[in-house]
Amino acid sequence: MTTEGPPIRRLADWDAATLRDLADGHGTPLYVLDQRRVRENVANLRAAFHEESISYAVKANTVRATLETIAETGIGAECASAGELQRAVDAGFDRLRYTAVNPPAGDLDHVVDLAADPPRDLDLVITVGAADAFEALAERGYDGPLAIRVNPGVGAGHHAKVTTGDAPKFGVPYDRVSELASEIVSRGFDLVGLHAHAGSGIHEASDLAAHRELVSRMGELARELDHDLDFLNVGGGLGIPYRPTDEPLDLDSVAAATREAVGELDARLGIEPGRYVVADAGVLLTTVNTVKPTPETTVVGVDAGMTTLLRPAMYDAYHEIRTLAPDADERESVTATVAGPICETADVLGRGRELPGPERGDVLTIGNAGAYGYEMASNYNSRPRPAVVSLDGGESRLAVERETLSELTRLEIEQ
Repeated sequence: MTTEGPPIRRLADWDAATLRDLADGHGTPLYVLDQRRVRENVANLRAAFHEESISYAVKANTVRATLETIAETGIGAECASAGELQRAVDAGFDRLRYTAVNPPAGDLDHVVDLAADPPRDLDLVITVGAADAFEALAERGYDGPLAIRVNPGVGAGHHAKVTTGDAPKFGVPYDRVSELASEIVSRGFDLVGLHAHAGSGIHEASDLAAHRELVSRMGELARELDHDLDFLNVGGGLGIPYRPTDEPLDLDSVAAATREAVGELDARLGIEPGRYVVADAGVLLTTVNTVKPTPETTVVGVDAGMTTLLRPAMYDAYHEIRTLAPDADERESVTATVAGPICETADVLGRGRELPGPERGDVLTIGNAGAYGYEMASNYNSRPRPAVVSLDGGESRLAVERETLSELTRLEIEQ
């Protein structure tokens, strides 16, 4: 881990000829994930948070090639489901945190079995966000280390749908943590940590201020507990600049502010970034199917939609869009709406975008698609999920095959 790349990789930094070749060779829609950039992002995080324990929030991207890249850097994995935990184990992670929300019985069965009979020596901690979750683990005979997820009453994030720190769904209420901690310890369990998470996409000044408040409250809580802890995990959610005019986070300043906010602490401070590790390491390639001038806008119909990249429809998220046409500089610009093939008004990847006059067959690239892109892809409208290509240096390989129409019904039982 000696290479530290720039604080953000902009869409213009991707080589257009390479992306065109990948689209020609693998078809579209196509996700492209650059493993070298993933390593650079981990290096940037380590340079800033060198004293803290870092775990990758697996939900941001679970493509095997990327998980293996991150595991090789030596950081840990934070998992929100049994499936994510199994993927992380298979990819080679040895330090794992299982931090599920309202975990189903089947998930707990799998995780407890894994803890009892691991494939190798694993540092696995299960985090409970409710007293019931603790009781469910006890009923299954789990006797490994535990942490408590806390609801500190402070949330932040790029959208209300991903603000978690003040949502009742997440964590044990702040003023009830001490009681649960005492119960866990009195029954002979090893309580090793506390966990909290403000939300996702923390980037603006107001978000950072809320995050510092969360860290401060968690530091106070850790000091108040009548119990020694190994770690205090204050979550991830570090955002990136999705718009080309936005500035990247100053990680050194964020790290310093986090240390200052938590105060004196015997436990090791931990963070769990996901988006920051993978977002700018991925792009989505899509082909123009139709170009339709209308009185309001030019509608550019593409073969990727909300089933390929959900974030614009789900969160009104902005992703930069660029044409890869070799003669783009020679075309007259138009104001366009880039829309997908899904039968929903929400199926729009970008509105009011200035693009070189689009033509049928052009390939467009959509930036910062490495986080929550392929991960949230679906089969709505019976659309097959896209393929994924992994880049590493000058080499490329197919990481995930394109789903076929016949595979859409492979789990269905004929009557």
